Amino acid sequence: MANPALIPVVLLLAQSAAPAPQLSEILKRIEERYNNTKTLKTDFQQTMAVAQGRTVSESGVLYLRKPGQMRWEYAQPKGKLFLTDGKQIHYVTPAARRVEVSAMKESEDLRAPLAFLLGKLDFSRDFQRFEYSAVGTQWKIKAIPKSQKSMFEFVEFVAGADGFLSVVTVAGKDGSTMTYSFANEQRNLPLASKLFQFEAPEGFEVVKLRGEL
Repeated sequence: MANPALIPVVLLLAQSAAPAPQLSEILKRIEERYNNTKTLKTDFQQTMAVAQGRTVSESGVLYLRKPGQMRWEYAQPKGKLFLTDGKQIHYVTPAARRVEVSAMKESEDLRAPLAFLLGKLDFSRDFQRFEYSAVGTQWKIKAIPKSQKSMFEFVEFVAGADGFLSVVTVAGKDGSTMTYSFANEQRNLPLASKLFQFEAPEGFEVVKLRGEL
């Protein structure tokens, strides 16, 4: 008969000996989660790090709908909006009473890389190299883009065992970084089409841009 005192030790050894998931398995879980997501609503906290270590933090609600629709609705600062229908970006700055409009493919805004969640997510297609490590029960993955023309140096993900992305960091080529923390994610819920239809606020200047917002 087994010694009862040894049972917890045996269980602990069995658990510690369980193989860690391979990188390919983690990436597959992320791909499956978001490729099977048609719509998404999540709270976000956005932190931008710029020169001299200065940071700017903002927050709100993010809505995604495939194909190509994305709405960043800010609660802090109130009234700020980043909206795309997959072709054009509308960026509303309430403090300046200004709307900037640019083509999605020309934008260098660091929210734009998250548009990969709106298409068919394929890490092997978009990234050439990965580094990963365990962070508690989650996994941190650093992905280097294939294209030299990419607007960012790398994207870093923190993913759970179910593929949920709790943190995404985008490192720009200018040395800035944008980190997004996500919570209260809801997938495949009905989202009204008017959420992604832009109407300029009354009295705001509308400016069409090329390239960086």
